[in-house]
Amino acid sequence: MFLPPMRSLAASAASLVSAATLVVTPSSPVAAAPVAAAPVSAAPVSAAPNAAAPVAATRAAAPVATLVGVRASHHPGLDRVVFEFRGPLPARRTAGYVSRLIADGSGDTIPVAGDAILGLRFERAVGHDGSGASTHGPARETFALPEVIQVVRAGDFEAVLTFGIGLARKAPYRVYTLSRPSRVVVDIKAPRRTVPVGVHFLDSRRYDAGREPYTRAVRRPVAPPSLARGALQRLFAGPTRAEYAAGLRFVASGATGFRSVVVRGGVAHVRLTGAVGSGGSAFTVADEITPTLKRLPGIHWVKIYDARGRTQHPAGRSDSVPESLEP
Repeated sequence: MFLPPMRSLAASAASLVSAATLVVTPSSPVAAAPVAAAPVSAAPVSAAPNAAAPVAATRAAAPVATLVGVRASHHPGLDRVVFEFRGPLPARRTAGYVSRLIADGSGDTIPVAGDAILGLRFERAVGHDGSGASTHGPARETFALPEVIQVVRAGDFEAVLTFGIGLARKAPYRVYTLSRPSRVVVDIKAPRRTVPVGVHFLDSRRYDAGREPYTRAVRRPVAPPSLARGALQRLFAGPTRAEYAAGLRFVASGATGFRSVVVRGGVAHVRLTGAVGSGGSAFTVADEITPTLKRLPGIHWVKIYDARGRTQHPAGRSDSVPESLEP
């Protein structure tokens, strides 16, 4: 029933470009500083059948960088995401906005919270050790920043690392490198005014003890006027690492995100995506969506619809959930 941050699902109806092309095109309105690639040795490898051949091949290849940390923070006017590497910088670094984040190998779409996804590709870089364990932490991590919502790993294969940064909106960015230690830094412009909203997650400790209320609100910065949409983006991103350690969980109930949220006459109409269902549980995603939206100005009732647009009480001023979310 509980989803950890590494697997919390979030999606929105943002229109974005293929993850196969991460380099920003000249027509893109987003400014991106070019990133110089580290020189890669192209020395020929001897084909002589002797023991020295593998050694020569190893020396000819560029050294591989190991990702050891991903962190994000807010600074005046911008949100900053830092990828720290052990050893050299990745030989090549590319970045650009993408329409969806695609998993390397399978080609599946990876859900990312936000209305924009900034894709990153690091070549001659890995994010795992010899046993296959991650060297940098979770594959999916949520941040409570004005623009940066999530950082999600999409691939770690054949010395190529790919990531997506889920953003509240498409914004100008700059990519540059630092040394000692090796770092790739992404600065995303965040000049907008935000207001704090309360996002309600399941408090697993209170739930397990049978102590109501079962949700606990955490603060997220959201830019007006789209407070309802911004609040749901943050909800579907799930708790931060520290919040998860404190027992907070996001219960998705099969929802992969929300297609739309419309507020009319004090009623918020939320249409979900995915195969929504309670699974027999008395606590569902509706128990997180409803208190989150009702704390916003002008919202008194919440009607939640499944992916086919069905809810039990579509008319009138009342709360409503689809039948699939009933226990």
